[in-house]
Amino acid sequence: MDSDNQFMEAALALARQAAENGEIPVGALVVRYGPRGPVAIGAGGNRRRCDADPTAHAEIVALRAAGTALGRWQLTDCDLFVTLEPCPMCAGALVNARIRRLVFGCRDPKAGAVETLYRITADPRLNHQVRVVEGIGAEEAAALLRAFFARRREATARATGAS
Repeated sequence: MDSDNQFMEAALALARQAAENGEIPVGALVVRYGPRGPVAIGAGGNRRRCDADPTAHAEIVALRAAGTALGRWQLTDCDLFVTLEPCPMCAGALVNARIRRLVFGCRDPKAGAVETLYRITADPRLNHQVRVVEGIGAEEAAALLRAFFARRREATARATGAS
């Protein structure tokens, strides 16, 4: 879908903004599908360091904004676009929010809970399953993450005098 690419581009912009704030570059966008077509109603980038909040992942920030915008916690007519595969906390939040569809960029080999390590959004034991589309914007999302962590390693090496 062409709109999927557009919404992922917006999530990537949020990820770049998070990196500028010293956060891990992950961006998320909640899109509601209504009678007038898709509309972004919640956006967020990682804010754990900025907010001193371990739950302030991009997905949680975006879900909170969407719930506030709609005045409800059930987001059954909404999709979430995120640059990185959600972790267990965020995948659980998607199920609890009743998100219709998840579109994510690249997989997370260390914490991915949608396809890589766990399949929380597809678990039939839970009361809701989320449709999943992966790979849109994956190359740019992965490149943002690689560059961020390379800069962090360089800074750490400089600070410790390592070469």
